[in-house]
Amino acid sequence: MTSLTPKVSRGRIVFASVMLGLSLLFVACGGTGSTPTAGGSTPTTAAKPSITAPTDLITPGTLTVGSDTTYPPQEFMDPASGKATGFDVDLITEMAQRMGLKADVKTANFNTIVDDLNAKRYDVVISALTINSDRQQKVALIPYFNAGQSLLVQKGNPEKITAVTDLCGKTVGVQDGTVELDTLNATNKTDCQGKGKPAIKLTVLKDQTEVIQLLVNKRVVATFQDSPVTDYYLQQNAAQFEVAGTVIMQALEGIAVRKTDSAMQKAITDAFQAVKADGTYGKLFDKWHLNPVQKITVIDRTAVYA
Repeated sequence: MTSLTPKVSRGRIVFASVMLGLSLLFVACGGTGSTPTAGGSTPTTAAKPSITAPTDLITPGTLTVGSDTTYPPQEFMDPASGKATGFDVDLITEMAQRMGLKADVKTANFNTIVDDLNAKRYDVVISALTINSDRQQKVALIPYFNAGQSLLVQKGNPEKITAVTDLCGKTVGVQDGTVELDTLNATNKTDCQGKGKPAIKLTVLKDQTEVIQLLVNKRVVATFQDSPVTDYYLQQNAAQFEVAGTVIMQALEGIAVRKTDSAMQKAITDAFQAVKADGTYGKLFDKWHLNPVQKITVIDRTAVYA
């Protein structure tokens, strides 16, 4: 989802109230008024531990996890329960169970999430982190997801947008600190202003939900975000939104572990392999209605993304 420099928070606003506001806005704009929900049921019961857990944990018996819980469908706060939920949350919970641990997912500031991991405020981080060279300089990243970048527009695509190069002179919403913002800035430089065209008019916000609200309120003609986020909001309100163009810049996302924590790197890699092997990983894709092309099919156990 994001680039390392700068790392800016996806938001600390109380998610339940945001989702309520978004629901009401959908109703006002002719949508279904539904809030993000998961499909299906919990994929497994508590799994029997099969992976040796690291001993250097913040809290014995618990895997303390940092995640910016404002980014459905991968991580967000369930308005009903007030607890973290989403694909990433389910996945790390299952992985912790394979280590005989309880996962404690703590809402993190995306602006400082990697630095906070290195300061040992978390044992691991799972938060739709795109694996890139900047992050690899700071942490080890174990790949678990494959996402791209895509555009969401109003139903009917009135501006006839098919690619980011069509955005010159148009208003676009994007979350701060993301690779999507990097892509739009690069497009401005090379394809818009670089070719004598007007610049993309960017509205940059810290919370992805608020970015989507810009489109609901028609304050922007498009939003640009990770492809699973686009798909998720489209699923929630297909009568109002549609995808513009194709998915671009597909890249791996990784679970972050401190570079010095080799025991955790091995445990996370082994636990991920375990949930893949027993079918849990695939069931979570079904539960959250994620595109199967985003699955990691092969784990190169000789490669450490560090």
